[in-house]
Amino acid sequence: MASRNDFDDFFGDDDEAPVVDTRADGRLYRVPLGRLAPNLVNPRTDFGTEDQLIDFGKSLARRQNQACPVVSRGAYLKLWPDHGDKVGDVDYVLVSGERRYRAATAVGHPVLDCVVNDDFAADRKTFMEAVVSENVDRQNFDPIEEAYAVQALVAEFGSNRAVAQHFERADGWVTQRILLTNLARETQALVREKKMPLEAARSLGKLARDNDWSARDQLKWWEDEQEKRAAASAARKAVRKTPRPATAKAVKAASSETEGASATAEPARQSFTAVKPEGSELEKAAAPSDDVPVTSSDAQVSVPAQGEPDSAARQQPKMFPYDDGTLAAQLLLHKMPDGELEKCLAFLLRHREKQTASS
Repeated sequence: MASRNDFDDFFGDDDEAPVVDTRADGRLYRVPLGRLAPNLVNPRTDFGTEDQLIDFGKSLARRQNQACPVVSRGAYLKLWPDHGDKVGDVDYVLVSGERRYRAATAVGHPVLDCVVNDDFAADRKTFMEAVVSENVDRQNFDPIEEAYAVQALVAEFGSNRAVAQHFERADGWVTQRILLTNLARETQALVREKKMPLEAARSLGKLARDNDWSARDQLKWWEDEQEKRAAASAARKAVRKTPRPATAKAVKAASSETEGASATAEPARQSFTAVKPEGSELEKAAAPSDDVPVTSSDAQVSVPAQGEPDSAARQQPKMFPYDDGTLAAQLLLHKMPDGELEKCLAFLLRHREKQTASS
């Protein structure tokens, strides 16, 4: 054993700590495929195409970098006694690594390196956690298979919360995944093929669960949803193509250039920020009487007309252009955050659909 030195003390290394063999019998086995069987509770069903399995099998024949965790047949059957006939007369049952098993079979590779650990078969909960956790932690795991894997965990752990706490996730993490199990095979295929985004799939899963929708109902909802999304996208693009409204400085500069050009020329159209000329009938009607106190709700919201001092303009709030749809859209596009703009557009589209349907 190497002697300790100052570096050991500095880094806190402990040469006296023993190396612990955590495997059940401390040995790595090379198990013939005929003495090995996949477990029957693996929620994973997609192991790749035949060509992909063949390519993987050839790689395994050259070198198997990762051993397959297995339990003895007896330990497995203590958990699922009714699986005896289906498992067959083998020595070991896979905990994980069924894709490696199938790939080796596809190319006729006769053996797999396995590590035996019957601790995985301490109880069903422990076994299912070992089966599922490797796949759940994969970023590219099929979302449908992940849904069924999480559902299988809930069956063993007893509740969504118990699973979430075990994996140190939020409760919603479990619920969102299980929603996908409510989808029909046809709509699940759309999710697998990435033709339906997950957020839409989870919304549909909740609707299918609450309304007991058939595959036809689910596909019809997705058709309608795509039309709504396309309309909202087109509306956003149209608004973004609209030119930006003129700034206050640009309006003032344009006004100065045209001022005095012709005494009889038609005055330039005022922007939405202008108010009626002082003394107009509208202003008189809106003005409060002398004996009535002016409250915040009585105050007229306006900005000064062209030609008034900038300080006055800065003191007065602007009025939203309710009578100019294009200008209103321009302001919303450039002032409202994208998330709120999408909500606004969706609301307007729904309102328009209701008006069309009632007319």
